[in-house]
Amino acid sequence: MDQTLRQLGELLLGAVPTVILLALLCGLYTFLVHKPLMRVLAERRNRTEGAMEKARADIAAAEARTAEYEQRLREARLKVFKNQEARRQQATQARSEAVTQARAKAQGQVKEARVAIEGDKQEALAKLQADAGRLASEIVRMVLRPMSAPSQAGGR
Repeated sequence: MDQTLRQLGELLLGAVPTVILLALLCGLYTFLVHKPLMRVLAERRNRTEGAMEKARADIAAAEARTAEYEQRLREARLKVFKNQEARRQQATQARSEAVTQARAKAQGQVKEARVAIEGDKQEALAKLQADAGRLASEIVRMVLRPMSAPSQAGGR
């Protein structure tokens, strides 16, 4: 057992330089590789997140511009529709004014025609009365005319 302990002690004594080298290697790895690698990865993550934030901000700005464009487009369409409606109303008003003027003109012509017809009627009545009086006098004259001349109708 003595011999085993001694061998174990020699083994541990021989392992001391390996442990020191392993600790030194671990320290150098941490100092030279691990910390710079973690810094680079953190910086990369920050830059990536920054780029993502910038991309989100750009997308939000683009959506805002799109919404503004759509709003202006809706306003322009509404303005066009209002202008069209105003023109339609003006055309309808002009048409109704033209119809009113034409109706008034036609009514005036009808009145003039009625007056002319009434005048013709009065003239015709006057002429008929004059002709009736003349015909009545002629009939009375013919009836009351002496029968001195034989009529040629009967042949006697």
